[in-house]
Amino acid sequence: MKKFLQFLILVGFALLLFWLGKQYGSKNVNQEILSNSLIVKEIAELASLEVQGNATIKRSNVENDGSWMSNMKKAFVENTIWVTIPYVAKYGIDVDSTNFKVEFSDKKIVVRLPEPKLLSYELRVDKMETANRKGWLLFSDDETYTDVQKKLYTESRGQLEGNMLYRNQSKDKVVKILREYYKPWLKDHELVVEFDGVKGPALN
Repeated sequence: MKKFLQFLILVGFALLLFWLGKQYGSKNVNQEILSNSLIVKEIAELASLEVQGNATIKRSNVENDGSWMSNMKKAFVENTIWVTIPYVAKYGIDVDSTNFKVEFSDKKIVVRLPEPKLLSYELRVDKMETANRKGWLLFSDDETYTDVQKKLYTESRGQLEGNMLYRNQSKDKVVKILREYYKPWLKDHELVVEFDGVKGPALN
């Protein structure tokens, strides 16, 4: 909610300056708004995409092939663990990147941004669910759960870092908010948003 209010304030400020520029014919005011990369960085930061889900892993030392040996291992030395942990991931633009640039002409506004990426990833360990199945000869081992959690974090984070669906959704959100910011100029200008030199989605 706080970020949304900040965005509304930014848009309101831009509209006020645009109106002043119209009223007093000040091209300098309008050019400053169009080319202000600091404002674009603020907008990009506010446009981060939050994703929630569940990360799950299973680790077992037995094969479930129905063989005699497999059944014996299940009975005496099986150690099978399931762990499910909710996660919160955030995708967006790295606001510390130097790949920010805003260019404008009489007909076009070009905003150049770095590619969206996974900015943060948190496992909600306090809401973790676990289950295990052990053979008669095995006892509980807390360290096993710790190892499984570490592996779960590494694997699930890696999957999310390469998730193009969420990265593309992040692009859509950034473009949508930038279009809202530049809306007063879109009657006379075309807005082009590029991510690492590749033209982003042209949302209506």
